[in-house]
Amino acid sequence: MTYTVAVIGTGEDPDDPDTDGFAMAYRHAGAYSRLDSCELTACADIIPENAKQFAQRWGIPEDNVYTDSQKMLDAIEPDIVSVCVPPHVHAPVVLDCAENGVMDAIHCEKPMATRWEDCREMASACKRAGIQLTFNHQRRFGKPFRKAKTVLESGEVGPLERIELGGKNLFDYGSHLFDLCGFFTDQAMAKWVMAGIEYSEENVQFGAHNENQAIAQWKYTNGVNGLASTGDGGIIDCQMRLLGKDGVIEIGGDQAPLRVRSRGSWRTVDTGGEGIHGPRNTIIDAAKQKLSTRLPGVSVEKTRPETFVDRAIADSVDALDSGRQPELGADNALQATELIFGCWESARQRGRIDFPLEIADNPLEAMVENGDLLPASSN
Repeated sequence: MTYTVAVIGTGEDPDDPDTDGFAMAYRHAGAYSRLDSCELTACADIIPENAKQFAQRWGIPEDNVYTDSQKMLDAIEPDIVSVCVPPHVHAPVVLDCAENGVMDAIHCEKPMATRWEDCREMASACKRAGIQLTFNHQRRFGKPFRKAKTVLESGEVGPLERIELGGKNLFDYGSHLFDLCGFFTDQAMAKWVMAGIEYSEENVQFGAHNENQAIAQWKYTNGVNGLASTGDGGIIDCQMRLLGKDGVIEIGGDQAPLRVRSRGSWRTVDTGGEGIHGPRNTIIDAAKQKLSTRLPGVSVEKTRPETFVDRAIADSVDALDSGRQPELGADNALQATELIFGCWESARQRGRIDFPLEIADNPLEAMVENGDLLPASSN
């Protein structure tokens, strides 16, 4: 079977991606192009030039280029839609897809949405419509994380007792890390969270507020504890640390993408040249050189090294094809996102928050809007 694929929110493919634009649609499209079962057939972006440029890059017919995603859905009725708009627009776009024309699956960029109520409604609407909804927490498919899970399951460091996270923030960057917490705890539910945040300087990424610093503690129903420290001056000097009864697994530290300490000594685990974001720069540079060489009859996308996004989308399509649950399904994303909003709600309430989370809004955004937090503009 061949699935028709449409992309909403193409963006402009930048030379130097930043938090105003990363052109994730191009990475999604590259992943679909590697799959024989998928055909890119349409795209939509509110900026006509962006949509046209994207269509030209991926060979989408001119008649299938839109500035109105609803018109595209009505006309094309794609099997799969990739949603690559900013987080505050995720919910309305996903709900439109679920209600009007997407037949099988939606693959949405992370974070889920900027309001907790919207996150839950997106998941519920797709379940009601029988649509597979996944979110692009692609790091689950990176070798540093997969091999860390293998080491953990081997028993080398003993039973998992605590997970530590260090990163830029809880929401935009942290959504990957909280999702990986679910991966390492076999999707155990969080019982409670307690957190404090600092937000004196405006930090808006992809249109959404992110704290400057945070410290958070939480506990899972299986007894595993969590600790996160974000921003400059964070106390956790790696991306993730898995502390077992008999040893430690460290991911994304200065020493190596993955190393393990057991029986008193550290050892580095081979990750095949992959870091926490993907292949090493030397491999990426070689890929760019290959991409610049257009050989007749050769799929350019299939000549480059496989990225984490490639694996994430391949898993979602395979799950759709086989009827199994995808690794990046909405239920897993909800668990990660509930912890993030729980951290911000704890800061707002100045106390421990027990789950399930009983709010509808975005606590950080609300604190900024009502003046409880007064970040200085970065402009």
